[in-house]
Amino acid sequence: MSRPTSTASMSADPRAVAGLEGWPPPALDPAGPFAEPVSVLSWVLLAMGGAVLLTVLLALGLALFGPRRWRRRLGGPWLVWIGGLAFPVVVLSALLIYGLSLTGVLSQAPAPGEMRVRVTGEMWWWRVAYLNADGREVMQDANEVHIPVGRPVVFELDAADVIHSFWVPRLGGKRDMIPGRRNVLRLQADAPGVYAGQCAEYCGGPHALMGFVVVAHTPEAFEAWRAQRAAPARAPVGPLAMRGAEVFASAGCGACHTVRGSVANGLAGPDLTHVGSRRTLGAGILPNNRGTLAGWISDSQAIKPGNRMPAYPVLQGRDLQALAAYLEGLR
Repeated sequence: MSRPTSTASMSADPRAVAGLEGWPPPALDPAGPFAEPVSVLSWVLLAMGGAVLLTVLLALGLALFGPRRWRRRLGGPWLVWIGGLAFPVVVLSALLIYGLSLTGVLSQAPAPGEMRVRVTGEMWWWRVAYLNADGREVMQDANEVHIPVGRPVVFELDAADVIHSFWVPRLGGKRDMIPGRRNVLRLQADAPGVYAGQCAEYCGGPHALMGFVVVAHTPEAFEAWRAQRAAPARAPVGPLAMRGAEVFASAGCGACHTVRGSVANGLAGPDLTHVGSRRTLGAGILPNNRGTLAGWISDSQAIKPGNRMPAYPVLQGRDLQALAAYLEGLR
């Protein structure tokens, strides 16, 4: 089978494949109550920055072209003390206090009964774990998060290797993910939809290709989705998928990946129990279908250079197709 030769050819519009209307997402168009204070603070900072810029330009214009008496006043030491010290201290302190009071609710500790999701940034994908009321993991996914509409969700943010940053512009502000430290962020969606996210801290290699999506469901649809994802993987159906399960085992894929309900229990890579249900591959850069699955398995380095998935040039075309059919059926 032919292999992709460049990243651009396989990911011309990476966010469109996830059902999004465009990229970048409108950061100042909040779609939830925890994005609203971030948007308000952004507009306040933009307005204050514009006002300061206009004040400085006005002072510069007077200093260069104004009447002599105005230029003398602008050159006095009092202006240095007021404009250079007192004004910045007062304004910046007021903005700091206002910003902290406005956004403090975003990072409060989880309250009893709140839904919790642990997201771990890895080079260069997202490990997603859904937690129960005791904080224990009940199921795992990768590169997409599912939440119910109208309900606050607490995100516990970890990093497995280097510093990453979790950012869903329409649902809230960004929060850094630091190795050895767990940060907390609240998000909530007001309407069903698919919201784009991105790593917002340069983390080396294919950092720009480290995206994800947050999918907001109605409460009923979310419960149905959760019940479906909590079940073990489907048994392969049909001779092609059954052959693919054999290739999966013989190629050693289970050493890095987990498929619940099978002997595959690897922890290094994403959980593949329901990989066929995901919208994208490679952390948001490819649509998820049988063809892209085969291409990714064959040579993911040609699609996303530097990622941790090794190429498998030893697999023949028929084995790739069988393996892709097996993975596509894991829903």
